Amino acid sequence: MDIKMKDKYTFDELVDIIKVLRGEGGCPWDRVQTHDSLKKSLLEETYETIEVIDKKDNEKMCEELGDVLLQVVFHGQIAKDEGAFDINDIITGVCQKMIYRHTHVFGEDTAETPEDVLVNWEKQKRKEKSIESHTDAVKSVSPALPALMRSYKVQDKAAKAGFDFPDIYDAFSKVDEELEEFREACGEDGIDHIEEELGDLLFSIVNVARFVKVQPELALGRTIEKFITRFAYIEDEAGKNGRKLDEMSLEEMDALWNKAKNV
Repeated sequence: MDIKMKDKYTFDELVDIIKVLRGEGGCPWDRVQTHDSLKKSLLEETYETIEVIDKKDNEKMCEELGDVLLQVVFHGQIAKDEGAFDINDIITGVCQKMIYRHTHVFGEDTAETPEDVLVNWEKQKRKEKSIESHTDAVKSVSPALPALMRSYKVQDKAAKAGFDFPDIYDAFSKVDEELEEFREACGEDGIDHIEEELGDLLFSIVNVARFVKVQPELALGRTIEKFITRFAYIEDEAGKNGRKLDEMSLEEMDALWNKAKNV
């Protein structure tokens, strides 16, 4: 297969490139990859795409989406090599899913608002996955999701069964209750108990986030970036005065932290 560098390529050409890399005389690294060995790469590329979406960097977004697409095509070629399925089966499956779940566009249902669409989507998804009970729906949330994201989705599905606080104020009270239990656990011996109570506290905080429709995973991500920025400011300011962080008192660093909050 004659593959050369050029300005523009098609999707089919991407598939051909991966086929060559995986084929006889191709790339030694690509040829030994498996679905399992690529899991880490797929996860990393997904998070890197989210990062550039947050930064609203279109050029980088184009690049990172390409990396995600590469992972999908790579998995498709591995599956084809194993005789399981190929990229066209992947495309067919997702096309069928979009038609099946958009009955308000391709069928007889109606949906006037985005909220109506979500109701229809969930209804079709339950049929498709043979979800017959609310417990089935809760169990259907993938355990591979980050814990904060999984908590949100589990709580959301439980709420659809009516298992929910009446309002956000009751959710706040639950946070207070779990915080006190966590404090008590920290004063005792036993890491298992402390871990359990911390989990309960985090779960209750996710519940509050759900009431205000904020994804806790994304919120925590923003806070981490904010912390890094402010921490860098502290070290930079200390350096300007010929100081190193590990030579400063906590009070001195805290004073710089408060300045960083206003920068």
